[in-house]
Amino acid sequence: MYARILPGSPGDTEKRFGLLVLFQRSLASAMTNTIAEILRQASHCQPSHYQGNRAGAGGVLRAALIPSLVLKLKTELDEIQELILETLSNCLRVEVSEALAAGAVTVLKERLSHPSTAIRSKAAWVLLEISSHAEGKIAVCKEEVIPVLVSLLEDAQPEVQASSTGALMFALVKPQGRSSAMGAEALPPLVRLVAEETSKARLNAIKTLTLLAELPEGRQALLLHRDTFQRCLEDPSEAVQRAADIAISVIDWKPFCSRDLF
Repeated sequence: MYARILPGSPGDTEKRFGLLVLFQRSLASAMTNTIAEILRQASHCQPSHYQGNRAGAGGVLRAALIPSLVLKLKTELDEIQELILETLSNCLRVEVSEALAAGAVTVLKERLSHPSTAIRSKAAWVLLEISSHAEGKIAVCKEEVIPVLVSLLEDAQPEVQASSTGALMFALVKPQGRSSAMGAEALPPLVRLVAEETSKARLNAIKTLTLLAELPEGRQALLLHRDTFQRCLEDPSEAVQRAADIAISVIDWKPFCSRDLF
């Protein structure tokens, strides 16, 4: 049986992180321990064991275990899926080609509809890491993930909204991504996230809308919401202020016309 770590139990966050470290280390060193045994060990893990998380992720990459982890997402229990997604997030920040070849984008797209908030959020975060690479952006657009991410902007859980907005922000660097987002009607939910002062997704929503403002139809629509961005200039976060200032300048931009010379 799997040793369960129950939400809300003492030291839950520390145990989960220890669990992730042990999971990665065991994979990287090709230990014979079963996942259940790793979970049992991690349930007693202390903070002193946590260092080396990045090294563990690097070991997973060197051992070429990414394809196996992607396949495991289809069959493992939710608790293990969360571990796998956390591991993939760390690994794919560095290298993404093996994951793409293993069909990771398609598998992650399916996880975006999972009933578990944690799995939806973590799957979107892995897609964010994938989309930070040029080839990852292409794959996300090709697999039509963007409309699904747009739908998650209205998810009831703030962490899902935040992860999805981040993934969109990277994917929309590609013109194909911006076109897909406009087709999925991304503007209204993104504007709502910008208008919410307490939204975890506010910064990334502003940056995503700035990308969409590069399209004539996006810029035209966002002119109607200029006041929303103006209010962001008073946000306590300097990052939000800077992003809003850039967004306003892009929205206000007018193409040059030769007739203006005369």
